[in-house]
Formats: sequence, structure tokens, C-alpha cells
Amino acid sequence: MIVAERKPFTEIKEMLSGYRKILILGCGTCVSVCMAGGEKEVEILASQIRMAFEKENREIEIKEATIQRQCDREFIETIRKMAGEYEAVLSLACGAGVQFVAELLAPLLILPGLNTRFIGVAEAEGVWSERCRACGDCVLSETAGICPVTICAKSLLNGPCGGTRDGKCEVDKDKDCAWTLIYRRLQEGGKLEKMRKIHPPKKHGVRIYPQRQVNEEFKKEVKSEK
Repeated sequence: MIVAERKPFTEIKEMLSGYRKILILGCGTCVSVCMAGGEKEVEILASQIRMAFEKENREIEIKEATIQRQCDREFIETIRKMAGEYEAVLSLACGAGVQFVAELLAPLLILPGLNTRFIGVAEAEGVWSERCRACGDCVLSETAGICPVTICAKSLLNGPCGGTRDGKCEVDKDKDCAWTLIYRRLQEGGKLEKMRKIHPPKKHGVRIYPQRQVNEEFKKEVKSEK
């Protein structure tokens, strides 16, 4: 899932200066799981903003709403009419959600309430850790399901660096060396020969951004629309 955290309240408050009618829009999927932008977080932030503005004798009207996904057109359409009644939308979604809402509700101003951190997993209650950099060239089948690009501090593709000691990373002595973890898991699975494979460098040539992906089933439909 995409992991994010709320921006500092002072930054959010500064973004809202000059606006009197604000819609705070939550996202009910990824950022809801990491307790950054779901319905509960919308409610808490709205209360904080109201109290802060009231303390400064500043008028503000806040509407609270949460949709299932801000990265999906069909859910954004459900709040289009309501959003049009406000001067700005404070989005508690990842960066992708903020941009898509801004695109579909333009020229309405969309403000980001979160900082997007990484693609990760729920490691424990209240703890999320990064697992994927979305590099577009996955090698997990060769590295026992452990991503060296993400887990290794240097993103090394071919074994550990010379700084590893006793299975620990030289960048962080409390962190396990990614390639030690890979070695041990391959050994346990009887696949240690995979350690001998040399992985070519990642392709860092010119790419066209933003990237786009179209499912095979829909390619003909997309071409016909053009």
C-alpha cells in the first residue's frame, strides 16, 4: 500500500489562510490503513482547524467527506457537485490522488494535506515499512522475495558491499544487510545457486514521464477512441 503521513498542522493552517469555505476530503483505502487520511483523520483535522481559527477569531466553514479512492474517477465524480460549493479542497490522499482530484475538479483549488512516503506494508500495529520502489524491473524471483533495491541502503543488485559486518549494514548498524537476508533465505530454500547470477544494471535511460499502462483487454478500445 501507499504510506503517507499528515503534513505539520502549521503548514496546513498556512495553506488555508485566505479561504473561508473548505472541503476536507479523505481517502478510504491506503492512507486510511496507515491512519493518515481516512474518515477518522478527516474528522480530527477538521476539529483542529475549527478550533485554531476560532481562537484567532477567523471565520471558516468546513465540510467533511471521505470517498473510497481519490485515484479513481468514479469515486471522485460522486463529490463533484458538493466540491463545487467550496473555495478549496484539502485532500488527505497520496500525491497521485491529489493530482487526479485536481485534474477532474479543475479549476477548483486542491491542497495536499499529506506527505506521500513510500510503498510499504503493515509491519506491526502502528508501524509501516517500505518494501518497494516501483522501479518497473522486478528481480524478486531471483532474490528470494527480498528487494535489494529497497532493502539495501545502496540498492546493490549483486551481493553485499565491503562494509557489511556480522550481517549488519554499514549505513545503519541496527539494520540487517539485505544481501545477508537474501543469502539466508535462498540457502533455506535450497536455491543458493541464484547468488551466482549477475544482474545487469537498472536501465536509467531517457523515459517519458508520467508513465502509463493500459490493460491488453482495453488497448483496442483506447486506439479506436483516438
